[in-house]
Amino acid sequence: MKVRYFSLLILFIFLSCSKEKRSDKAFGNMQDFVIHISNYAHELNSDFIIIPQNGIELAFNDQDPANGLNLAYLNAIDGVGVEELFYNGDYALDAERLSMLQQVKQSKKVLVSEYVNNDAFISDAYIQNEVKSFICFTRTSQNYDYIQIPDTIPNENNLNIMQLSQAQNYLYLIGPDETQFPSKEAYIAAISSTNYDVILIDLFFNDEELSATDINQLKTKANGGSRLVISYINIGAAEKDRYYWKSGWRLLHPLLIKRKYEGYDREYWVRFWKSNWQEIIYGNDDSYMKKILNAGFDGAYLDNVEAYYFLYYKD
Repeated sequence: MKVRYFSLLILFIFLSCSKEKRSDKAFGNMQDFVIHISNYAHELNSDFIIIPQNGIELAFNDQDPANGLNLAYLNAIDGVGVEELFYNGDYALDAERLSMLQQVKQSKKVLVSEYVNNDAFISDAYIQNEVKSFICFTRTSQNYDYIQIPDTIPNENNLNIMQLSQAQNYLYLIGPDETQFPSKEAYIAAISSTNYDVILIDLFFNDEELSATDINQLKTKANGGSRLVISYINIGAAEKDRYYWKSGWRLLHPLLIKRKYEGYDREYWVRFWKSNWQEIIYGNDDSYMKKILNAGFDGAYLDNVEAYYFLYYKD
């Protein structure tokens, strides 16, 4: 009995170490992936903005703030985005991430998306972030999936926003409510009528790719000031509703489709280091990033960069 227990213990330790090694390698692969996406975009547009969302550990060496900032990664990005820093329904400060963001904000813009379950928390969510020099977008339960344009814009202004560092607010709208926006024209008009400094939207509206003409319309605020228009792109998970999804794809077919994305039935975590996934994302004329660049976006918002964690650590 003792021999069997000892053997199982050794197996557990081996599997745990193996999982940790794979995760560490995936962590480095994601750093490289973001850097390569940035390099590709800058070859075509030297002013193109790169903002990874979540996975703030990627800004540090070996996932550990004690080991210092990873300068190659920081030099490839212009800002970082995070979700639920001070609020996740109720007030729920993530002190560990805040500490890391305090270091990163010295050279990069920090965009925070808060989720509040009570309208009474909205004002405090903005205040908490402004005190830390972060720009904030706050959404309620009705807008959990970023489908609506809020009525209030914090720090509204008529300045010309030419660089991300100048932004004082932003709109996050990636799954537009079809009842509010029954057509692409209505969608473009609604965004155009706002004074947000940064517009973060999807490349597509109801599977229709936005054109350079569409994006150019959005680059001026209603009050006449210039603003930045950034495209959302999911680089760590495959989405069944995207143009690249092929008939017959499912879990482990192809092998890059690694794991179900809990809470999102139509998404899968991917082995993002595989060449067939990276070719979908960047590096050629048919790639997702090339479509974003062709449409005239000012930058890209890279979602699910924390895939390295969910592939191996999250159970």
